[in-house]
Amino acid sequence: MQALMRASVIATFLLAAGQASAATCRDPAGFEKWLGDIEREAIAQGISPAAVRQGLAGVTFDQSVIKRDRGQGVFKQSFRQFAGRMVSPARLKGGANMLKRHAGTLARIEQRFGVPSPVLVAIWGLETDFGAVRGKLPVIQSVATLAYDCRRSEFFKAHLFDALRIVDRGDLSPGEMRGAWAGEMGQTQFMPSNYVKYAVDFDGDGRADLLRSPADVLASTANYLRAHGWVRGAGWEPGTQNFEAIRAWNKSQVYAQTIAYYATKLAGGDTTAFPSQ
Repeated sequence: MQALMRASVIATFLLAAGQASAATCRDPAGFEKWLGDIEREAIAQGISPAAVRQGLAGVTFDQSVIKRDRGQGVFKQSFRQFAGRMVSPARLKGGANMLKRHAGTLARIEQRFGVPSPVLVAIWGLETDFGAVRGKLPVIQSVATLAYDCRRSEFFKAHLFDALRIVDRGDLSPGEMRGAWAGEMGQTQFMPSNYVKYAVDFDGDGRADLLRSPADVLASTANYLRAHGWVRGAGWEPGTQNFEAIRAWNKSQVYAQTIAYYATKLAGGDTTAFPSQ
């Protein structure tokens, strides 16, 4: 009985401590001091002081980002429902146009990375309508806010440091780094750490620009898929290794199926391998 009571007291104490910690890490009043610690840690990691100060200048806690993070709903649409909405006649026409417009670049990308053009164009179309809808929120502020919050602190702290590395290596300025609320940016929506790891300067201008350069965007997307197990010359329908590489891009089974389905439609292939529901 005493052991049970002691366990209950400990549990109560830990719960209270956890609640207090949660309240503190969400308190905007502590954000500025925390950001100072981040500045020192980033410089200690080898990011140049100039890039760190440039990247963190004017960054404030954004409560709207926390609200969006907490407001995420459970994805309940079936594959057919989602694909029926996302793989529209307009997107199929747009994808076909992009395949023609960037045929030479896409051929060179496939030669180097092994990823066929319909897959890359499908991802491009689904993520941002070929660069038309990329998001407008300041990326560094978004990932800093989510790193300060207690729900996924370490995950977003890593993205924050890598966002500063993007500035440091001259790929993008802080003002150019705008995207979705969780920090995704560019025409195929790379998180900062993936930008650092997989972004490719394919157009040869000296920097990897996933905002404005379709060549860099498509090559970087191919580089990501290759790094996650893409098999040159193989198919990408559900059940294949290449479908698993697509799932590494987006872990949602329905979203991955929709990418694969869209790519198959663009390639003029057989879609009977995809679920009917």
